[in-house]
Amino acid sequence: MDNIYLLMIIALAVLAVADLVVGVSNDAVNFLNSAVGSKAVSMKTIMIVASIGIALGAIFSSGMMEVARKGIFNPNMFMFADIMVIFMAVMITDILLLDFFNTIGMPTSTTVSIVFELLGAAVAIALVKIYAGGGGFSEVVNYINTSQATEIIIGILLSVIISFTVGAIVQYVARLLLSFNYDKKAAWVGALFGGIALTSMVYFILLKGIGGTGIAKASFAITEGKTIKEFLEIHAVPIIAINLAFWSAFSFVIIQFLKVNIYKIVIIVGTFALALAFAGNDLVNFIGVPIAAWQSYQVWAVSGIPATEFGMSFLADKVPTPTLLLFISGIVMVLTLWFSKKAKYVAQTEINLSREGNSKERFEPNFLSRVLVRSSKAIAFYFDAKTPKSIQDKIEKQFEKPQIQIEHAKNKDLPAFDLVRAAVNLMVAGILISIATSYKLPLSTTYVTFMVAMGSSLSDRAWGSESAVYRVAGVMNVIGGWFFTAIIAFIAAATVAYLIHIGGSVMISVLLLFSILIIARNSLNYLKKSKELKAEDSLNNAESNSVQGVIEESANNISKVLKRVDKIQSTAIDGLVKEDLKKLKKAKNDVSKLETEIEDLQNNIFYFIKNLQESSISASSFYIDVIKTLQDIAQSIGFISKISYKHIHNNHKALKENQASELKEIELQLNEMFSKTRSVFETHSFNQIPYLIEELENLLAEVGNYTQKQVERTRTTESSPKNTTLYFSILLEFEDLLKAKINLLELYTKV
Repeated sequence: MDNIYLLMIIALAVLAVADLVVGVSNDAVNFLNSAVGSKAVSMKTIMIVASIGIALGAIFSSGMMEVARKGIFNPNMFMFADIMVIFMAVMITDILLLDFFNTIGMPTSTTVSIVFELLGAAVAIALVKIYAGGGGFSEVVNYINTSQATEIIIGILLSVIISFTVGAIVQYVARLLLSFNYDKKAAWVGALFGGIALTSMVYFILLKGIGGTGIAKASFAITEGKTIKEFLEIHAVPIIAINLAFWSAFSFVIIQFLKVNIYKIVIIVGTFALALAFAGNDLVNFIGVPIAAWQSYQVWAVSGIPATEFGMSFLADKVPTPTLLLFISGIVMVLTLWFSKKAKYVAQTEINLSREGNSKERFEPNFLSRVLVRSSKAIAFYFDAKTPKSIQDKIEKQFEKPQIQIEHAKNKDLPAFDLVRAAVNLMVAGILISIATSYKLPLSTTYVTFMVAMGSSLSDRAWGSESAVYRVAGVMNVIGGWFFTAIIAFIAAATVAYLIHIGGSVMISVLLLFSILIIARNSLNYLKKSKELKAEDSLNNAESNSVQGVIEESANNISKVLKRVDKIQSTAIDGLVKEDLKKLKKAKNDVSKLETEIEDLQNNIFYFIKNLQESSISASSFYIDVIKTLQDIAQSIGFISKISYKHIHNNHKALKENQASELKEIELQLNEMFSKTRSVFETHSFNQIPYLIEELENLLAEVGNYTQKQVERTRTTESSPKNTTLYFSILLEFEDLLKAKINLLELYTKV
């Protein structure tokens, strides 16, 4: 029986490595976004700076199991056997939960997840012990530190509101002072901003990055015999004042004489500071539980007391982590940062939500986001009416953006926001987290950095009338995900802990296997999704500014659309004839993806027209007509796929043999016509178009004949209304599909 605990320790060690990987993938959003979004420096430089911060933070980390030290549960109320069940449940749940959020590209808090997982698992085991002893539910308070849990929840709510508000206010003031032409301001203006920002960053490094580590507990003569952390807290005001004077002078010198961009310096230092703080303090979220489990096992193994009788009161003390383990953890974190594609995917969510101007919106607006936007506009109109016109003009001048030639081909490579906003994001996040740390308030780094970025985006007018409802909906989705994290972490960990309690080693094996399968499936799905985004048949936005260029680019897109439509219609008809629901579902999903890509082409029309040469304006009408026709084609094949799927999914009667053979005949002829048409567009052999139109018209007439046959069958032998409706609908859509193809070809006979 004792071997089971050793096996659990080995499993926890493996889970710790996996948790480091998924944890860094999630929390990279905290320290990468500002630098990546602003493109202040190269991606390689950003990664090197963040890696150094992570490595130093990991090595100097205290390694304390922070949540245990804060007393989420009372260790003295549990035995070794109970604790091992709790720790195993926490790690399994944590990996699955964080991997889920990484897969969908949503940032969440590793601190909140580990806290509520410990809380949920501890409550489950506490209830088992209470009811086994004949007690009541009210006794749970003896096992759980309810006041700490309440404080954490309040901290979450406050961090969301305060971070957003402060971020918005500071960004608004910064923009009023610096404007969007900040690079043309006097040197002293940039020096003052640099001094404030660098001071906040340095103090953040000292208080949050180092203050939570083991080295902060050392005392020296220079610190008056006090620990570094105590000295920093006692002398906060003079330390800040000296730093402000020094860094302001430093900033002035490098701006005035060395011609260095101070905003880039702030962003680099801020990235380092947040990476250092993340590794120095949040590392315990990933390895704290396994380390505590290992040290508990060491103490229990030499005690000679049965696992069910060995008390765990020593866990209430601080549990240091061996330096070697910290070093290994740092290496794993740095490697994850460099090679995890999910880390970049999670970071992209925040960057897109704070992006300047319009972009492809990931979130759909909802009722609440619309109400909030309307309310905000009403409040803005009210204040505008109360503000003197002269003041309004001065404010508007500061928010005027430099005019840049809009070329969508290059627009996607532009920074998501400028250096001022990136610097403000890092500065404000650093200050807020430092203040919270000094007052020992439980704030999440993820919550603070994200909400500061959202607040600064709002006040910087990055959310225009065309994007506000989407961005607000996105923010609400992320915030909802945070509370979802807490609830699901609690319930899932409690469930897993109870299952392990009743199932023992067998249940642990099942849950570990389940975790491996889920993570593997998520990874494979993510890789598949990534490959689909890079597929050679993906549609490309028009980038040419001449008629001939647009004709050739559109021809390439048409060829790709026809290739995909041909494949979809074959899959749909084959699935309908064979009653294969899996094939029909695939056809339906492929159509949705195609429709989305065509919609993206339509959304690009603004940039396309702006980029046209004066002599090529006629290309806009041609391009718009092409997109409209492609939409008609996609709509027709989409309708065929959806009604076929619905018919089979609802278990209606299969097609009759003559109907199936007729549809297969149409499918084969369509395949041939799609192949010929694709060849024309791929080779730009537009002189063949008249012959193609003639063949398509013949096929259209043939489809009409099949429709007439079905009319006759309906009058005589047909007995299924659902079957008849389906068949007529498919034939009518095939007719519309052929007509759309003819219209598309005719467009190329007119240019």
